[in-house]
Amino acid sequence: MRLCLEEKVKENHPYLKHLTTSADLVTTYEATRAGFVALALEKNRRATPYVAEAKALQEAAAQAKSPIDLLKIKGIEAGLLTAAGLSDKSLSHLLPEDKTEAINQLIKNFLEPAGTDFIEELVFRFLLTRGDTLGGSMRNVGGALAQRKLSRAIISTLRIAGIQYRWQHAKTRKWVEMMEDDSAVEIALRGLSWQNEDENRTLIYNLTVPLLKNNVDLCLFNLSPAELETTQYKSAQSYIALGEIKGGVDPAGADEHWKTARTALGRIHKAFSATGESPYTFFVGAAIEKRMASEIWELLEKGILTNVANLNVSSQTASICRWLCLL
Repeated sequence: MRLCLEEKVKENHPYLKHLTTSADLVTTYEATRAGFVALALEKNRRATPYVAEAKALQEAAAQAKSPIDLLKIKGIEAGLLTAAGLSDKSLSHLLPEDKTEAINQLIKNFLEPAGTDFIEELVFRFLLTRGDTLGGSMRNVGGALAQRKLSRAIISTLRIAGIQYRWQHAKTRKWVEMMEDDSAVEIALRGLSWQNEDENRTLIYNLTVPLLKNNVDLCLFNLSPAELETTQYKSAQSYIALGEIKGGVDPAGADEHWKTARTALGRIHKAFSATGESPYTFFVGAAIEKRMASEIWELLEKGILTNVANLNVSSQTASICRWLCLL
């Protein structure tokens, strides 16, 4: 009898299946360290094409005996513009004469004063601009890695349950059938769709919810992809669960990430309550500090938040994924 009662409590409070106290949510030092290493590896991976471009520029520029000779070499204009400090995005706003002027100023102000080391100066300045581009892309890499990790856990949950799924490509927005080898699916994935006891389920990342007019990290619907396209995500009744995912690993920024997520979750709760609907809400975070964990636990006990998991704890991630897949 006691066992049945405990199971019923866990069904109503799914977080109790993998948590006993708020302390279980706190990110350990080891997990933080591993998170920083993962970010460093990802940064090096993303930097590889830029290093290759710099080497190609260096080899081509080696034909020049003086800075002005660079203008005679075909096929390096884009590299020269990058070395001049212009990003790829800025080039679409410039006229041909503006680009020519930028290159001339690069030669006059920086390459000629470098003397015989002008090729090194050119490559260094190219890498400075590319480094700025890399830094911009890295600002969101924590979220991207978190999404991939959670997606892989969800896919694994579906596969071991023998549930067929489809996935949506982030760029083409096309839905693709489940493949035998899906080892890299999470990198290009925006959504997943499957059936739970003959009922359609579709999960979409980074969606602007019409009812909120704000972005939500993850939404689970009781509709098929085709039905979602028809309704344009407007039906409040179609939302089963909405969640926020914060993949930043730096403990110093954990509190700010949580404040952002808490505000978003509060907005969700308020907007859907006004329609008479109450979809589940959840939070998945990589950096969870002690005070933050206490606040999360309080929201769980009040029923404002339905479920939560620390992304670094595999048992918690697996549990929240099973919960999502079986809703």
